[in-house]
Amino acid sequence: MLICVPDVLSKVEVADFRAAMDAADWEDGRSTAGAQSAKVKKNEQLPPNSDIARQLGEAVVRALVANPLFVSAAIPKQIFPPLFNRYGVGQHFGVHVDNAVRGDHLSGARIRTDLSVTLFLSEPEEYDGGELIVEDYYGSHRVKLPAGHLVLYPATSLHAVTEVTRGVRVASFFWLQSMVRDGHARSLIFDLDTAIQGLVQRVGRDDPELVKLTGIYHNLIRCWAEV
Repeated sequence: MLICVPDVLSKVEVADFRAAMDAADWEDGRSTAGAQSAKVKKNEQLPPNSDIARQLGEAVVRALVANPLFVSAAIPKQIFPPLFNRYGVGQHFGVHVDNAVRGDHLSGARIRTDLSVTLFLSEPEEYDGGELIVEDYYGSHRVKLPAGHLVLYPATSLHAVTEVTRGVRVASFFWLQSMVRDGHARSLIFDLDTAIQGLVQRVGRDDPELVKLTGIYHNLIRCWAEV
């Protein structure tokens, strides 16, 4: 399941992020890569434990938990502190799969990486190349979203970032552990929730059949959730 979530950050918020990031010191992006990923990774990132990375990451998490579409699609249990990277001309990230477990050095928290997230902080016209490529059973998907939008996709997927040939691609990237571990179950719950929200607009929340469907939604989460 690959889901795009629009307007997680406003354009004003993106501009504030970019100003803070432009004034910060950056490091080699391989510092947080696993052994396999480090061989194909060529980019820069904000030092994960730096004050600016932590402050911006906390702002991202606040925006995420306030976004109904994100919460519906991810059913998040724990969100890894967001990281921030940039790709200049000639930089890229070859095909790889994310680590199954990520640990945060400051908090000591460890999460199972059910979903990977990329939050775009550059407008598409600011750079050429730099598409996120996600491979699944249905083929390869190329993702390049407006600044402030994000994409959710299974962390089990092979994925890559193509070489930037003009400009700079800036993004936040991170992972989360969902309360619903099984991806198929999570997809069914999301489809049901989406249908319910569509019906709410048509018939209102008090419709008896809609109340039953809402009960089914919560009972499915009750059945599958790990809390």
